[in-house]
Amino acid sequence: MPLQTREDLEALEKQTLAPYASKCQLSHGREFEEAEHPYRTCFQRDRDRIIHSKAFRRLEYKTQVFVYHEGDHYRTRLTHSLEVAQISRSIARMLRLQEDLAEAICLAHDLGHPPFGHSGQDVMNELMKSKGGFEHNRQSLRIVTVLERRYPQFDGLNLSYEVLEGISKHFTDYDLPDGRLFKREGQPSLEAQVANFSDEIAYNHHDLDDGIRSGMISLEQLEEVEIWQEVYQNTLLQLPDASPEMHRHQTIRQLINYVVTDLVKQTAKNLEEHSIDSLEKVHQFSKSLVSFSPEVQRKTTQLKRFLFKNMYRHYRVERMADKAGRILQDLFQAYLNNPKILPPSVFSLHSEEEAERAICDYIAGMTDRYALEEHKKLFDPIVRV
Repeated sequence: MPLQTREDLEALEKQTLAPYASKCQLSHGREFEEAEHPYRTCFQRDRDRIIHSKAFRRLEYKTQVFVYHEGDHYRTRLTHSLEVAQISRSIARMLRLQEDLAEAICLAHDLGHPPFGHSGQDVMNELMKSKGGFEHNRQSLRIVTVLERRYPQFDGLNLSYEVLEGISKHFTDYDLPDGRLFKREGQPSLEAQVANFSDEIAYNHHDLDDGIRSGMISLEQLEEVEIWQEVYQNTLLQLPDASPEMHRHQTIRQLINYVVTDLVKQTAKNLEEHSIDSLEKVHQFSKSLVSFSPEVQRKTTQLKRFLFKNMYRHYRVERMADKAGRILQDLFQAYLNNPKILPPSVFSLHSEEEAERAICDYIAGMTDRYALEEHKKLFDPIVRV
């Protein structure tokens, strides 16, 4: 039996994908021209390059909400990214969109997160305020266009334009460090829009799961959350003899199914109502075509507010955020005061005028574990350097 070639896969796209889906054969290409692969499409190659990057492997020890040493079963940036990718593939498949493109965007979307979650981002943004600030989407773009060095012909991963568009999210213009401009016009592809919502679905429900597991959120508190109560009460009726842990698992599972199904149905309705029959019309439309129904949007907004109040502002999370802030500030100032203590590979890549950005790149690339160990080496006189 002959092997399935890239041309076969591209021909299959024409037969199976919707007219408004992104197509490999119609990709805007890469910044640095490369020969096509005989068996893999451009978006499959993008996905593979992201998975093989150092930045992706580091996500295993980067915080989602809980720092890695707080428990083996809590989500990390790596498991979160995999869960987002899985959700995006399901949605893309139902809407007849390009699954590999949606997956690649999701796998890359958190590469730029610094250690210690969103608190780490806030600290880095404050430290870099005079140099343009810090934002994890921009840092993700910086990683895949500049910082990853795996190929002799170019810096970065040389991903296709469509994946960069998805990573960029709400940015229209982005200046790369050497003056090149990544420009995005209009709305991003439907695959990129799906990736955005897949991220929201994953962190809402999996942070909720971790919050209950940790004891930071109680079932009594959740009585005020409409979407939880609807599904949880149905789970109790279906499984009256199951354990509390099983009730939690099944409720989270059914919640995700509920919002994903709503998203797919509402998005299909949006596409039909606005006569979207091409990718060009997607780009030209005034807002995201991927959306929840108004009712589910209201319920998910209530859930997000609940999580913000009861979990993300929980005193245990605040204490870790406060500690993380001191650690990152200490590291940044120590490196800035004496750049010679940076690893030679970091120090040699940047001129003195770029010292802050070089230090920012180095710290942002750290895992939680590495940042904690580095802080001990620099500030604990007993620990060997």
